[in-house]
Amino acid sequence: QVQLVESGGRLVQAGGSLRLSCAASGRTFSTYYMGWFRQAPGKEREFVAAISRIGIGTDYADSVKDRFTISRDNAKNTVYLQMNSLKPEDTAVYYCAASETYSSEIYYTRSYDYWGQGTQVTVSS
Repeated sequence: QVQLVESGGRLVQAGGSLRLSCAASGRTFSTYYMGWFRQAPGKEREFVAAISRIGIGTDYADSVKDRFTISRDNAKNTVYLQMNSLKPEDTAVYYCAASETYSSEIYYTRSYDYWGQGTQVTVSS
């Protein structure tokens, strides 16, 4: 089992940058595929980015491609989401998630086994 704790969310102006962190407990962090999702008020939770166990493979939602970068440091049991050129539509609660097994359906919440509590990102115009 793994516990996930996100941090780094705050209020930022449009065009600004933020880096979110997700710290994982346990010694087996490197065995998990990791993802970031977000949920805006009144909307469903949506996929943002995912990264493979050793960080070679990554994937992004079209809406964040070329602006966001997912990375991980297995020595620190942490996954990051660097967010640049932020837009008001990026405002949401951001969640990290862990999957014990690989799935081609990385874009869906059902593919993940563990979730953090979320961190609020608010982008003002």
